Amino acid sequence: MSYDSSAIKRMPTPLSPSRAGLAWGLLGVAAFSFTVPFTRVAVESMSPLFIGSGRAVIAAVLAAAALSITRQRLPQGIQWFRLTVVAGGVVVGFPLLTSFALTTTSASHGAVVIALLPAATAVMAVLRGKERPLLPFWIMAAVGALVAVAFASMQGGESIRLHWSDLLLFGAVAAAAIGYAEGGLLAREIGAWQTVSWALVLAAPLMITLTAFALVDQPPTGTPTQWAAFAYLGLVSMFLGFFAWYRGLAIGPMAQVSQVQLTQPVLSILWAALILHEELTWQTVIGGIAVILCAGIAVRTRLGRVRPTASAPDRDDES
Repeated sequence: MSYDSSAIKRMPTPLSPSRAGLAWGLLGVAAFSFTVPFTRVAVESMSPLFIGSGRAVIAAVLAAAALSITRQRLPQGIQWFRLTVVAGGVVVGFPLLTSFALTTTSASHGAVVIALLPAATAVMAVLRGKERPLLPFWIMAAVGALVAVAFASMQGGESIRLHWSDLLLFGAVAAAAIGYAEGGLLAREIGAWQTVSWALVLAAPLMITLTAFALVDQPPTGTPTQWAAFAYLGLVSMFLGFFAWYRGLAIGPMAQVSQVQLTQPVLSILWAALILHEELTWQTVIGGIAVILCAGIAVRTRLGRVRPTASAPDRDDES
């Protein structure tokens, strides 16, 4: 497969910050909100390694086809390194870590711990964008992290002790935050769907290898429902959902768009109750409200009191 860098119909056109960013971001979050419940469905009969890597292989095939058909320009220079960062965060890190974590914890629990992601994404956007937030932002980000840890420790009657699944979930949050922030910035240069597509293609050799190993080690079996859940993870969670999410982040402002992600754990817990019939315990409800509240305050603090540095115009490609 080859890509002709001269066969581009037009360069990406500038995008102006507007409510469109929030709308695209919300669409992406709605797509992502099914990820945790459907992963929980799939891991009932499939290995977490197969789910985490196989979904990326499905998405990579679609991405390679889209890039080839539309004859996209090859990324240049440092953009390849930045795509590696995106791939490591959202193609490799987050899917694998959440898949392994959800073998031993509920979808509701995973959704609430992952509620820390909006604040973590804002932190990474601050660091990557070289902005200078005031102290209240950092305080609320730290409080949010402590509340999330406390919630994870209290689940299941345990006290002051994290399960290995919680550590995996926190690692998934860190990986996704890095991938989201870098991907949002890169989407302004090469386009939203192009960013996730190139990241998927870049990670494809590793994910194909892991998928092959998983197939040999534990051949997957499952009901039609479990295979449908796996298909959703590959088609939507790993591919189509990022079209909207990275486009929203690219239009921006990135921190403002990241606020809509606060609805993701609420939706995920609702889907877990409706699809998986998981009980909504008072610990989950209170923990979810506390984590979402802290994350929301942290992001709003950044929006209201940060002094941003100058940045390049937002860019994306409509093709």
